[in-house]
Amino acid sequence: MSDAYPSPTLSGRKFFMNFPVTDTSHDLAAYRVRGGYQALEKVLRELQPADVIKEVSAAGLLGHGGAAFPAGRKWGVIRPDDGEPHYVCMNADEGEPGTFKDRWLLECVPHMSLEGLILASYAIGGRHAFIYIRGEFDLAWRRIQGAVDEAYAAGLLGKNILGTSYSLDVVVYRGAGSYVCGEASAMLASLEGKKGWPRNRPPRLTVKGLYQKPTVVNNVETLANVPVIMSLGAEDFRRTGTPKSPGTQMISISGHIVRPGVYEVEYGYSWERFLFEDCGGMLGGRELKCVIPGGVSTKILNRDEIRGVTLDHNSAVAAGSQLGSGGMIAVAEGTCMVRLARVIQRFYHHESCGQCTPCREGMGWMERVLDRIVRGEGRLDDIDRLYHISNANDGTTICSLGDSAGYACTAILDHYREEFEYYIKNGHSMMGGVLAIDDPFAGAVPTPLHATAGAR
Repeated sequence: MSDAYPSPTLSGRKFFMNFPVTDTSHDLAAYRVRGGYQALEKVLRELQPADVIKEVSAAGLLGHGGAAFPAGRKWGVIRPDDGEPHYVCMNADEGEPGTFKDRWLLECVPHMSLEGLILASYAIGGRHAFIYIRGEFDLAWRRIQGAVDEAYAAGLLGKNILGTSYSLDVVVYRGAGSYVCGEASAMLASLEGKKGWPRNRPPRLTVKGLYQKPTVVNNVETLANVPVIMSLGAEDFRRTGTPKSPGTQMISISGHIVRPGVYEVEYGYSWERFLFEDCGGMLGGRELKCVIPGGVSTKILNRDEIRGVTLDHNSAVAAGSQLGSGGMIAVAEGTCMVRLARVIQRFYHHESCGQCTPCREGMGWMERVLDRIVRGEGRLDDIDRLYHISNANDGTTICSLGDSAGYACTAILDHYREEFEYYIKNGHSMMGGVLAIDDPFAGAVPTPLHATAGAR
């Protein structure tokens, strides 16, 4: 089975981006030629549900939605003999700014995540599973819905899958574009037909989730790893990446970079090599000012802070941030960080669901303060005010949106406070008052969807 997932390349072994993307490479026939659904057949015929959880736990698979929580530990909380229905929900509501790697998986290898969803459902004794997909995704939705339809027709879903006693039905549900519905409990509320508001925990979703029943929520990339693990075995899977971050990470990179696009890199790969060799470096030969590592909810790191750092969870945390959702944004010298902070804060204010007072009021307050600074009417105490609001939000809201907004803002303030002070004192930006001096996309070479890191 290991031949189905070959090809170590420049940025390491590939589990997903290891085949040429064509007009039909996403369909069931092509996926089966690449070894697809062999893991499912092996599991259903030879293994018990507990064996699947044991193998995924031994592989050390970490969640790829942002929190990097061990997937096997989450599954292991479900008690198979509790007499309750169990559900698995695939979180395909990819809405973090800068993140579009799950979209690639849904468009190019939809059966891989679907196979992972079936395996996860089998592991926890689920008979119904759900795919909650971002409403704005069109091709991705058509591809995953098509994959589900193909799987039903081929006996891979429905009653007595592959002639075994296991049965599973899958429903694809399109969201309405709310960022907050990417949060697991808000997503389940939306699935239930309620307003997409996060809810307090405990109880955890694995105890009372969808319809108040034990539920596992995993994102697209996490589930796509499951057939890889069940094919290779945990021991072989752990040979990829680092001991504490086994496997690979899909990274979508955008911003002032020569080759934006989606890449798959092995954990432990050099951050600088990824930016300056795989992605071609900064546009126009400019210097790198900073990166947003894993979506705007992660703290920025400047050029010096990523020097010598590798792309894995522990290294990113040690450097002062997180890999988050794998949505990396490269920012070039010449960018006004005051305006960048304002753009980010406008997003958070717009997407706050309004349930919690600190977030509902705090997001708008922070945006108004940043608007005032950008208009040239800022006050010197506005910087302390932004810190104060951020601190007031920290840990006082049901979900992490308010926390993340504060972390993003204060990280920019910590690194570039002098730009805010200059803007307030002079009424215009130290960088000329624009987000970037050059058009960030002028001269950029779009990376084809099938391109892989180091494949040039």
